[in-house]
Amino acid sequence: MNLRILLILGALSAFAPLAIDFYLPAFPAMAQAFGTDEQHVQTTLAAYFLGLSLGQLAYGPIADRFGRRKPLLFGISLFTLASLACAYAPDLDTLVVARFIQALGGCAGMVLSRAIVVDKCDAVGAAKAFSQLMLVMGLAPILAPMLGGVLINVSGWQSIFLVLSLFSAACLLAVSLGLPESLPAHVPRQPLSGALRQYLRLLGDRVFLGHALTGGIAIAGMFAYIAGSPFVFIKLYGVPAEHYGWLFGTNAAGFILCAQVNARLLAKRGPAFLLARAVWLYLAAGLVLLGVALLRPTQLWPLLVPLFVCIASLGCIIPNASACAMNGQGARAGSASALMGSLQFSVAAGAAALVGVLHDGSAVPMALVISLCGVLVVNVAMLTRRLQSRQAA
Repeated sequence: MNLRILLILGALSAFAPLAIDFYLPAFPAMAQAFGTDEQHVQTTLAAYFLGLSLGQLAYGPIADRFGRRKPLLFGISLFTLASLACAYAPDLDTLVVARFIQALGGCAGMVLSRAIVVDKCDAVGAAKAFSQLMLVMGLAPILAPMLGGVLINVSGWQSIFLVLSLFSAACLLAVSLGLPESLPAHVPRQPLSGALRQYLRLLGDRVFLGHALTGGIAIAGMFAYIAGSPFVFIKLYGVPAEHYGWLFGTNAAGFILCAQVNARLLAKRGPAFLLARAVWLYLAAGLVLLGVALLRPTQLWPLLVPLFVCIASLGCIIPNASACAMNGQGARAGSASALMGSLQFSVAAGAAALVGVLHDGSAVPMALVISLCGVLVVNVAMLTRRLQSRQAA
């Protein structure tokens, strides 16, 4: 896959992390602007997650019927218009609706970028491409909160959504000029009337479902970290808010580094082999993190070391699980990508909510959910590996 297409797909993959992380520093300013509290502003985040989960299910069958390019152009256009609606929302209710529509548009890039990779690559090539796309997925959380904080101070919270609309408009132009249709002409188009049947077949494919859930549970661990780290770093251990982005960025750098190492290791070992080893690293680091959290250390650094390893290991788990799940999907790659994405974000949103439910004023809830994800991800990955070996025998 050439560099131009990889860059375009990377930008499309960044829609979700940008739209989530970019405006997090704006919560206090938005609460003040709408005369409410930050807890109510968080409903805009919940609306976005809901839109991501539902929207992906719609794009999959559409992409398998009409190809990748037309649905992608529609989704990016919708994201652009919804971002403008967010910027000029007169009240919180309007913003919530606009965020939901924004997610419906933005998830097109997530679903179809994976489908395009599968159209163009074999299993190992797809794992390498997904690892390279992780570079963007890792950079976005580093840069987005920092840039968002600068924009708020300079131009107000509305400028964040205006920048998102400009970014998506640039992506629309790039797709229009530089991304041809990737679904081969000889591949039979799947009828929309069979969408539900296609999803049921995928849900009945235990190997696909196992790999999709392996990646989803790993992403859930990342979302537990995203949900819990602001309280742990800033409120519990007194890290200045302006330094939070640097800690967040350090962990994201570990994620990026591991993803790039994974891309190089794929030249010698397949994605299934690397996935089976990486999940154990994540589990070990998660259990150490929980043990340290239960000791309630007076300093932050004992938590940071195992947390860094946890987040870094995801740079190997997520691309390899995605490649294994999408391997061999062929004509139904769009539906497979959509179902995988919807399952993953649903599980991840549940993990983030669980951190809030278990909140007790310590780092234990975040560490507990991350370690629980480690236990589950190892069990699901090993079970899936056994099923795959049995099928191959």
